[in-house]
This record gives sequence, structure tokens and C-alpha cells, in this order.
Amino acid sequence: MTSIQTLHLRFLEGAGVCTDTRNITLNSLFFALKGPNFNANAFAAEALAKGSRYAVVDDATVATDERFLLVPDVLVALQELGRHHRRQFDFPVIGITGTNGKTTTKELMHAVLSADRPVLATSGNLNNHIGVPLTLLGLRADHRLAIIEMGANKPGDIAELCAIAEPTHGLITNIGKAHLEGFGGIDGVVRTKTELYAAVQVRGGCLFVNADDPLLLTKSNGIKRLTYGRDPDADTAGDSLTNGPFLKVVFTGRDGLLHRADTQLIGGYNLPNVLAAVAVAQHFDVPDERIAAALSAYAPSNNRSQFTDTGRNQVVMDAYNANPSSMRAALENFATMTSELPKRVILGDMLELGDHSEAEHKAIVELTQTLGMSAQFVGPCFSKTVGGKANSGFADAAAALAALQAERPAGELVLVKGSRGIKLETLLPAL
Repeated sequence: MTSIQTLHLRFLEGAGVCTDTRNITLNSLFFALKGPNFNANAFAAEALAKGSRYAVVDDATVATDERFLLVPDVLVALQELGRHHRRQFDFPVIGITGTNGKTTTKELMHAVLSADRPVLATSGNLNNHIGVPLTLLGLRADHRLAIIEMGANKPGDIAELCAIAEPTHGLITNIGKAHLEGFGGIDGVVRTKTELYAAVQVRGGCLFVNADDPLLLTKSNGIKRLTYGRDPDADTAGDSLTNGPFLKVVFTGRDGLLHRADTQLIGGYNLPNVLAAVAVAQHFDVPDERIAAALSAYAPSNNRSQFTDTGRNQVVMDAYNANPSSMRAALENFATMTSELPKRVILGDMLELGDHSEAEHKAIVELTQTLGMSAQFVGPCFSKTVGGKANSGFADAAAALAALQAERPAGELVLVKGSRGIKLETLLPAL
């Protein structure tokens, strides 16, 4: 069997890691991972033929020469290699998780910190048991800090990821209703997310905590922490100036003066995300002027609260993720946005809610009615809730697209929000 030390040497000799034979990098280390419907041991030889230097496998029958590195379990080997590589570097590693906003906060933190020093951050949403070790294997000697995003959809996930990444600092953006099917309820979400706090405490590290969130303040009590938020007594205090459409923020610098950032983010619900990035950057001594400039320059992507003027309508596209907490925040914020245009919301199903799904979708429909919004709903869960109301409920995005193409709405401000699986981004051409 190949030891982790030997595996690490082979990794250093090569050019990165690959897990998919469709995307082989020359001289890479190929990991033959297994899933419910595939076993990449069968493709290890193909990976070598396409340019990988070595293939890590856990099936002895395919290990026919020294280019095959045999281990007991490929996934465990990948995770142990990620942890072993992380231990070669003695600089801060920030773990970040949360129900809503963790990817946006991670990107903002990366923007402000990398304006001052080389920083590694999770790419996209590679935040699970495979993505975290892959991210850690991107650490280089010239990096001075790492930001590791951690996602969870069942109990114990964050503890597992912390055991791999060994964070010295931690930030939970918030704790709300998401992946309730896997967690069994909100209590399971709370226990799992706060595993990050426990992991940082064990390492004697520091937390960044939203001073305006009573739950997070309670759960972080007794642990070394720095706070941020609207609360003027927070270690990093700030507030929003306007709410339509782009978020403008002021925060108190270490010089006691107010600094302003005119962001390209939509929604007041992004204020805690911005202030979290400010708090982290201030802690790591990034100049306040540089923080403000980086926040103003950051542009969101991947359908995360992206503002688009299509020429016919103004569209807030937030079709990357949705759960009851983020959906409610988006709707309430949209209702307060200043605009002379009539408003419309197009909402897609919130997935992975399990037994809570029917009640949560009904609550969102009722909220749109309370707010007096013109609303259309996409997906089987919402369609069941709204029934057969004309031009209101659509079974899928294709049906909604056809209706919008026939209607050709114009001169409206439109919020489009739903879980990624509903594919609401496909509606943009009709808007």
C-alpha cells in the first residue's frame, strides 16, 4: 500500500490533481473515486494514457505497474493527502459555513484579502468532502492565507470537513432553514453548523461573529471572537446607506473614520456578508482604503443576486440557491427596493426540504400575497401550492419560459429566485 507521505511526494512531483478523465492535466495525479453509479478504478488506465503521471486506485486488480498507487480507499486517501498538504503551511486557514451567503462572503473575503497578499480560496462551490481536500491541494508556498468554504446537508458534515482543513479561524454567516430533509429539522442544522466553532476552539483560534445575530452570539460565547454588524459596539461596525438597487455601505475604520464602499451587490441582506469581509480584513491588517476599494470592485457571478438591464426589463437574477430563509429575505428586500418600475417576482421551488416542503412553500406564497407582489411560481412544489391559477403556477422552467415568451413583459423590475435545480436562469432570454 502507498503511504500518505509517498503519495504527497508523488503529488509534489506532478502538476495537480484530477478526478475526471474528461479533464486530465498533463503529469497530474489521478484519483479514481467511486460514486453510486460509477467506479473510476475502471478508468485509471485511461487517465494515464491521457497524460496523468500516476493513478491512485483502491482495486488491486487494476494496479498493473508502478504508475498505479494502491491505497485502501481512494476518497480517504484524497482527504488525508489534503490534510497532510495543509499541515505543511503555517498560516491562517479560515473556515466559512452558513445557510445563506457563505459563497458570497467567501468571495468578498477573498477580494479584500487578496488585494493585500496572496490568498487561496475555495473555487466555486467545491465545499464538500471532495472539494475541500481538492482546494487544500492548491496551497502553495507563496500563499499567506486560505479561505475554505464548507457546505453541509446532513449531521456531522462540518466536523468532517474541519478534521480535513483544520481551520484556525471560523465564520458562520447565519443559520436558517436549508437541507431540512437531511438534517431532520432546524436543530440539526444548528448542531452541524456550530461544529465549526468547536473545531476552531479546540485549535485555540478566533471566530468572526455577527453581533446582530443572537443565536450565533450565544453559540460562540466563551470562545475567542471578533464581532461585526450594525451594533455600534461591534468590533467592526457598519451600516447600509441605500437599498436600491445596489448596496452602499459605510464602516468604521481602525482610524475611527467612516469609510464607504459602493458595492455591485443587490439587497440589504448582503450587508452582513460585506461587514464580515471587512471584519476579517481588518483583523489581518488590510488598510481600510484598500478594503473599501476591493468591495466596490467586486462583481457577483453565477446567478447570485446579479442585476441585469436586458433592455426591456431590469432583472435581479438569484437562481443559484434558495431555501425558506433566503427566499424570505430576498422578497422582503425586493419589496423595499426603490423603483419607478412595476415589480414582478418569479419564484422556483426550494429543494431538499423533506416533510417541511409543503408548509414552507405555502408560507412563501402567502408572503408574496402579504407584500402585494405580482408573483409567478415554477416547479411542482409551488405549482401544487398555488393550484390552477392562470399564468401563476408552472410545472417547470420550460413551461414558464413559453408563457413569458408569449407575454413578452416589458418595463418591469423582476426578481427571479429559486433552487439551482429548477433552472430559472433559462428564463432570462424572455425577460
